[in-house]
Amino acid sequence: MSKIKTVAIVGGTHGNEFSGIYLLRKWQQPTAVVRDSFSVETVFANPKAHDDNKRYVDHDLNRQFSLTDLANNDLASYEQSRAKVINQQIGPKGDARVDFIIDLHNTTSNMGPCLILLQSDSFNRQMGAYVKMQMPDAVVVFEDHTPVEQNHFLSSIAPQGVIVEVGPQPQSVIRQDILDWMDEMTTHILDFVHLHNTGELLSLIPSYEAFRYHETVSLPVDEQGQRIGMVHRLVQDNDFKPLRNGDPIFTLFDGTEVNWQGDYEAYPHFINEAAYYDNNLAMSLAKKIVMETHG
Repeated sequence: MSKIKTVAIVGGTHGNEFSGIYLLRKWQQPTAVVRDSFSVETVFANPKAHDDNKRYVDHDLNRQFSLTDLANNDLASYEQSRAKVINQQIGPKGDARVDFIIDLHNTTSNMGPCLILLQSDSFNRQMGAYVKMQMPDAVVVFEDHTPVEQNHFLSSIAPQGVIVEVGPQPQSVIRQDILDWMDEMTTHILDFVHLHNTGELLSLIPSYEAFRYHETVSLPVDEQGQRIGMVHRLVQDNDFKPLRNGDPIFTLFDGTEVNWQGDYEAYPHFINEAAYYDNNLAMSLAKKIVMETHG
């Protein structure tokens, strides 16, 4: 892969996820993020949502970046318009001015320091290996089920983009441990890009444990769409712990336990994510994989 010349670090895509926003303020004095082999710029994605202390004003900004939606001028809500502005600022998607985007997010789920990779090409596989070597507690998740050009995430504007997803942190709160994790993971990603550019990457581990997104599970609802249950207590806070066929997954409000009926060993994450209640989503499920660094 060719050298990365320009990196954009984005915070505040969701206005009530505070870690990335406060790190952007810290990096106004950019010594921590500057590297010799590329330039860095920061983007505060959704200032109005932050001012209103909301995830978004009208629509989820991190779902507005498909090529189709970016080209549709009838989509003109605050976030839909903001997406088009950001696309012009650091894109446009398909011919982007920046080469690499790091989009910083918090989750209310107990996911720890999590690196979400949108592609499983050599560059991303090696990045996952490098981050795991430097930060053994990091969790690497591949969400490469959608081609980048069809992806609706902000980080898909550039040819390469990742999401740093760190939790648990309540919305509109700052926790030092979570902020430190995000700061550290971002530092390792920037170091990797620099070493990639200069050809100075040390020997990487040949393979590492990772997860690949498989499906999303909804909360139980009745015929009217009203919630009738919650995430089971044995699943709650157990992100990236195995869920097997027959294990309890929900408890209905009448006390009935609902068991998971699956034909694979699943690894829940984004468990009971507060932001997903709008859509009655309970969790995402992944499969554990062994990623070959140079496969």
